[in-house]
Amino acid sequence: MQFNRRFFLHKGALALAGTTAIPNFLVRTVMAQTATAPKKRLVVVFQRGAADGLNIVVPYRERNYYAMRPSIAVPQDKVIDLDGTFGLHPSMNTFKPLYDQGHLAIVHAVGSPDMSRSHFDAQDFMESGTPGVKNTDDGWLNRALQAEDLNRRCAGTCEHTAFRALALSADVPRTLAGKVPAIALNNVNNFSVAGQKPSPAASAFEAMYGSSGDQILHATGEETFDAVKMLRAANPGSYKPSADYPNTEFGNSMKQIAQLLKANLGVEAAFTDINGWDTHQNQGSVNGQLSDRLREFSNSIAAFWKDMGDQAENVTVVTMSEFGRTAKENGTGGTDHGHANVMFVLGADVKGGKVHGKWPGLEPEQLNEGRDLALTTDYRQVLGEVVTSKLGASNMDLVFPGARLQPNGFLKLV
Repeated sequence: MQFNRRFFLHKGALALAGTTAIPNFLVRTVMAQTATAPKKRLVVVFQRGAADGLNIVVPYRERNYYAMRPSIAVPQDKVIDLDGTFGLHPSMNTFKPLYDQGHLAIVHAVGSPDMSRSHFDAQDFMESGTPGVKNTDDGWLNRALQAEDLNRRCAGTCEHTAFRALALSADVPRTLAGKVPAIALNNVNNFSVAGQKPSPAASAFEAMYGSSGDQILHATGEETFDAVKMLRAANPGSYKPSADYPNTEFGNSMKQIAQLLKANLGVEAAFTDINGWDTHQNQGSVNGQLSDRLREFSNSIAAFWKDMGDQAENVTVVTMSEFGRTAKENGTGGTDHGHANVMFVLGADVKGGKVHGKWPGLEPEQLNEGRDLALTTDYRQVLGEVVTSKLGASNMDLVFPGARLQPNGFLKLV
């Protein structure tokens, strides 16, 4: 097998973003023994495909919910009641204890104020944090990390490890693109196996750069490989989680995020996504396509929370999707692209056990354009409150330019 620099940077588990030159973290040694665990860590989960918020957190007291969804509505006696007005889809039973314990907060009728029904545009706008603006180059979470450094008065001089910002994905997502270097990992096992023996790919990588006569290339490779050594030190092949994760791509991503957070690698922000929410056909009600995805989604996050153990005290998880689905089912037993949606915020000090936000109602005159759940909370209010509280990123003009967010407009989730 032929190896080259591009292969390792893009296919071999280290995809670099936010750079036009050699990033700072590649010109200094970052070893596991010198890493310090951040006090607060943020995990962002993106539900790609536009999840159906109305069947995720069901407004089961709304008559029109059942009138508009004769075949896919969740029956009242199957809903997991939350507060007498809303209930979880029955496939999300693992979320109920988190809600009852006050760790899980729900925001309904939330989303992007942009009216696009295009997956590509809506995801791009949400990840950039600038709805309706197509020329934004970086992502809201990267800017939040920049704002954190500014708040600490150490912008450009702060010491961070290579793993400060990471994504469990093939490439660095738009959310994490920007000035702060970020890495993408397809799988933490890519460069090591049980017993900390290097894989053939890792050995070839080390040999290639060790023999390079180009000093810049050699330094880049050497320091990059130090980051790989940090993964080896975590010994992913021997990791024994404290919870049972679904054996799925998303379940494995959440397990690996837990592993990396617990390995003292200096992770502050982690991102992953879960696909399969575009339910135009055969969406199902209590069972079916959406039910299966919700079970995987909630079970993976609940397992992650349990797996983190005492360290969960310093972790916050926030979920989002580009837009919701139409309030009325279509002719093929599914739903089409809609508007407002639902977000979850999970954390030890989250003001959970409550469905936050203003509920707009589902009567015909209350719907957006006569077809969708209306938006009452801008998703940036939720994210802005979370990064202010958890990362100390209080400069909202930097994190969400043009949003004009003010703390008095936050929902007091954290």
